Amino acid sequence: MNPADIFALKGHIDTLQNNHPRLFQFLGAAKEDAMQEGSIIEVKVTNPEGKVLTTNIKVQASDVAALQTLSSLTQRR
Repeated sequence: MNPADIFALKGHIDTLQNNHPRLFQFLGAAKEDAMQEGSIIEVKVTNPEGKVLTTNIKVQASDVAALQTLSSLTQRR
């Protein structure tokens, strides 16, 4: 990923954070208490027609560093 793409991604994350602050408050709380090896992260999406998609992952030790890196992109400066 080139630096321009990273800069654009940061802008998209900032917009998402401005539009949905409760999501980022939740993620911050989860990061403090739950983002550790063995935790389960579940995502559920319901589209406008009512179709539901759900998935989950069990956090592995190697995932923690990746989640911390993603988290650093979402922190307000």
